[in-house]
This record gives sequence, structure tokens and C-alpha cells, in this order.
Amino acid sequence: MRRTEETETGRHEVEYAPLAVLASRHADYERYGVARDSIDPFEDGARTDGRAGTYEWWYFDAHLDDGAKLVVVFMDKDLASPEKPLTPLIRLNLDLADGRSFEKLATFAPEAWSAATDGPDVCIAGNRFSGDLHRYRITASVEEIDVDVTLVGQVPPWRPGTGYILYGPERDLEFGWLPAVPQGTVTATYRIGDETHVTTGIGYHDHNWGNVGLMKIINDWYWARGQAGPYSVIASYVTAHKKYDYAPVTLFMLAKDGKVVADDGTRTRFETDDYYVDPLTGKPVANVTRYRYEGDGETYVVTFTRQRDLTRIRLIDGVHGFKRLEAELVRFDGAYLRFAGQLRIQRVVDGHVVEEFADEAIWELMYFARAHGNGGSAATANVRAATEGVTR
Repeated sequence: MRRTEETETGRHEVEYAPLAVLASRHADYERYGVARDSIDPFEDGARTDGRAGTYEWWYFDAHLDDGAKLVVVFMDKDLASPEKPLTPLIRLNLDLADGRSFEKLATFAPEAWSAATDGPDVCIAGNRFSGDLHRYRITASVEEIDVDVTLVGQVPPWRPGTGYILYGPERDLEFGWLPAVPQGTVTATYRIGDETHVTTGIGYHDHNWGNVGLMKIINDWYWARGQAGPYSVIASYVTAHKKYDYAPVTLFMLAKDGKVVADDGTRTRFETDDYYVDPLTGKPVANVTRYRYEGDGETYVVTFTRQRDLTRIRLIDGVHGFKRLEAELVRFDGAYLRFAGQLRIQRVVDGHVVEEFADEAIWELMYFARAHGNGGSAATANVRAATEGVTR
């Protein structure tokens, strides 16, 4: 890559290596022991050992046919404290069609945790997240909420490159991601106290891990997934921390009838439109996010249009005592927002839309730091206009 730098002798074009890259070179596959064209069960097993600085989580979400939306996450640590020892958590979000919403977070003793390394089998006390890259069972109980879910893949496991984004000049700071089930059928039983619901739906499972706290390498990300007609999509735009030049990495996978038809992030342009400032978090949010994939002879346009908020959290509100004082002293400004709205997928050939499908989807915006105007997902005049007069 090239950029212009000012020196004593004038302005010069300088070659430089980006400080955030998707690990996809031949040497990267050898380094991580993974194949280009296949995914092994160990890749959804434990990839870290719980030592200081590392973190790991297994994530599931579903759109259920009774109108409910369910999210279950098994975590080995709080994301805000990866430097701490093993502290297992389960996060459970359940939004019902009748407007009721439940957000649960349970913390467990270290001895309650176990995670296999040869495949996905994570246990926290009596709760379990296990499978074989195709079929998974997830059971969790937090306070008055119990869930029992079976997820069966319709789209095979996928990852971008090796599944690692690498940060820093030495490429030694890692953020790992494996969408083990990009889309699958769901059979679910969930209970709210004495109230029992049995339903089906469409679900998703991915797995994240890393060897450095996310707040040290990432400024913000948009992440989305959904299905419309015969298509299913996973898309993310990850903006690096300021010290890594706000370098962006685009991740994109589009499948049709269970087969991947587009998955090259370097061919994908991320676009945003119609910004507003969220009054709780003070963060600029795009009502419209768009991923435009330029293929050979055809273009795919994937658009997410926000209709309502599901979650709005200032991350500092979950920090208490001395840790909160520390966070305030360093002006920690993280936020998490989750949205529901319309997903529209268009296939364009010779400037004409030849296929178009729409459905409901869920996506998120995560800020680990302040919004910025000189790089990444906040780098537009719209953001600057939206944030004018807002002090964080």
C-alpha cells in the first residue's frame, strides 16, 4: 500500500505494510495448521488456554418462527478484562414477539469451566455448547430462563483465509473468527419460569478468540448476518485501533442454496448512510450499512436498514468499583448496540437488478473506543455532521 508523507524535502509517496491484515498467505496456513479448502473440528475447539491476555467465546443466535430472537454466548472471560484469570460467563438474550425482553449474564467459578481442544464441547457448570461442525446442541439456564437448542447446518463451515486478523508490524497480535454454522435450522425449547415455548427457526454459530484484548487492537466494528430468499450472508467491517492507523478489514461471505458464491473481502466495498447519534451511548450510528461485492460479470449488493434497537449498552456501566475508576481515568468510551431491520440482497448484471430478496435480520455495532473521523467505519462526513456538538 502507498500513502503520502510530508518530509523536509517535500511530499513523497511511501510504501508501507498495513497494520491490520487478514492472514491468508501460504505461510499463515502453515503457521496455524489449517487448510485452505477444508475446516477441521479442532478449529471450533478451544484455541486458547485461558492465560492472561487471551479470551474466547462461542456464540449462537436464532430468529425463531414464533417471532422470538435468541442469543446465547459461552465466554471464558469478560471481554473488558482479558488480562484476568479464567472467569466463565454465559450471556443470554431473549426478545419475545409480545415485546418482553430478557438480558441475562451469569458468572461462574473457574472450576465450572471445561473446553475440549479437539472439537466443540464447552461446559460451564451444567450448561453445555457442543457439536461437530454440522450439528450442535446448546443448553443453558440463567435465572428464570432455560433454553435447549439443536442447530443443524445448512451452509457448510466457512472462514476468511485462516480465520485470523493480525495486528501490528510483527503480525503477532491475533483476533480469530470461525463461522462454524453460517446458517442452520433450529429446534428450540425455551422456558420463562413456568412458561414453556417449543418452536423452530433459523440460526447461526460462530467462535472467536484472541491473544490480546480487543480494546487494544480494535476501534469499532459492524457485524451482520441474515438470510433472504435462497441467500445467506455474513458481513463485517472491522476498524483497527488508532495506533494501527484505523486500518479496516472487510469480511464477507454470501451463499446461495447452501453454496458459497462470494467470499473475497478485498472485492467488497463497505458503505454507510443516514447517520444519527444514539442518545444513550453518544455514538454515531448508520441507519443503513451496505456491502457491495464486485464479482466477475456480476455485483452483489447487500443492504441492512435499521428499523429498531434490540440492545444499547455503555460498556462502562458494567464496570464497578476500582475498575470503573480506572476506566473513567483513561476515558474508556466503549458501547454495544444491536439492531433489527431489513436485509435486502440484490444481484446486479450489466447494471440491471436480476434478483432481489428481502427479509428481517439482526446486526450489531461495537465500539471499543471513541468515534473518529479519519478512518474506519466512522470515517464519513455524515459522522462528523451527526456528532457535531456531542461531547464524549
